[in-house]
Amino acid sequence: MKAILHADREWGIGKSNGLMFSIPADMKFFRETTTGNVVVMGSNTLKSFPGGKPLKNRVNIVLWPNGEKRDDCTVVDSLDELFAEIKKYDCDKVFVIGGAMMYRTLLPYCDEVLVTKVDAVGGADAYFENLDENKNFSLVSRSEDVETNGYTVNFCTYKNLDVRPL
Repeated sequence: MKAILHADREWGIGKSNGLMFSIPADMKFFRETTTGNVVVMGSNTLKSFPGGKPLKNRVNIVLWPNGEKRDDCTVVDSLDELFAEIKKYDCDKVFVIGGAMMYRTLLPYCDEVLVTKVDAVGGADAYFENLDENKNFSLVSRSEDVETNGYTVNFCTYKNLDVRPL
């Protein structure tokens, strides 16, 4: 399983239940990486999408205790149910996409984290763990600087050196 996100200089990942930046290169990377795969999220992330609708061309799994059951995505009530659902898929095709609590909960189970680092401060109210300071994670690749929509970004991959099994 992998996590995918963008983070500012302070590892901020969101503001008012939304993205802090509009970066076309990041959105393209996210779309190309997750399309045809499985995305795992919390209920607030689902609600933040236009019309509260799941992402197209992906299997959407939502941890939403006592949440409404829907035909357009798989809603689970507990971590045990979530893990059982995730195990139905190839772990290399499963991406955790938010929010902060889902990232915090599932990070130990992710073998890789794909981070679009934005060289700016976005005034976040939600944060991701600073992987540069986490001894269990190693930066294995970092793109050259990419200038996009007024921001400098780098596409980074971190490897989890101590993955917890589901």
